Amino acid sequence: MNAPLYNTDILRLAASIPFDERLTAPDATAEKRSPVCGSRVTIDVALDEEGHVAAVGMLVRACALGQASSSLMGAHVIGRSAADLAEARDQLTAWLAGERDTPPDWPGMEIFTPALPHRGRHASIRLAFEAAAEAAEQAGRG
Repeated sequence: MNAPLYNTDILRLAASIPFDERLTAPDATAEKRSPVCGSRVTIDVALDEEGHVAAVGMLVRACALGQASSSLMGAHVIGRSAADLAEARDQLTAWLAGERDTPPDWPGMEIFTPALPHRGRHASIRLAFEAAAEAAEQAGRG
């Protein structure tokens, strides 16, 4: 693992966060914060009639890794169910903890491979997925 932690791909993702405005009337909102570095991600979701994410809004105040993770989450969240988001969150958590050999089944997550040995950075990487899963679950409960 000789790849730099903050590489060009991470920085490019960090600079291109989609849905970077809050929703005016979300079905639910969740905010997650990393106590280690102070990174914070707020996710608003609106679900369609089938319970899939139809709209998302984000406020991301995080380090480059948290921003890049938010970017990947946002790029592929539309159409996902609360169960899909919970599964992605759980796979990400397991992978970062060394309990899973492969990255989560979410496009682009292998970009965080250089961060695996940096446990202090894991919380920031998880923030967007934790907030999105929580918001979608809350929205699904009505």
